[in-house]
Amino acid sequence: MHTYRIGDAAALLGVSADTVRRLVDGGKLTAERDEQGHRIIPGPALAAYARQVHRMERESVGSSARNRFSGIVTDVILGDVSAQVEIQAGPFRVVAMVSRESAEELKLEPGVPAAAVIKSTNVVVERP
Repeated sequence: MHTYRIGDAAALLGVSADTVRRLVDGGKLTAERDEQGHRIIPGPALAAYARQVHRMERESVGSSARNRFSGIVTDVILGDVSAQVEIQAGPFRVVAMVSRESAEELKLEPGVPAAAVIKSTNVVVERP
């Protein structure tokens, strides 16, 4: 079974290590102690928590897309017909090409909140 240290779990969840410690202390996330006494989080427990949080977020939005990255717009490059929109969603940078009309209707500019919603039949899964 794969386990995660507090900092690694925080990076995967997109929160601070202190937040993960509070989740563990509050009983919302299971942790164990390793041989050195450090708290570690079992992979299945972290996955279950992440799934639970994602389901709560997804229930508030009616959509068939399952990949949703909420973040902040960091750059918009307007072309004659299209616009390149960059969103920083936690540790992830998402770049999308949308129509210029859509970018203008959504009033996309650096600093506004936005979500990259992705529905794709091609997704590559890698392991570090």
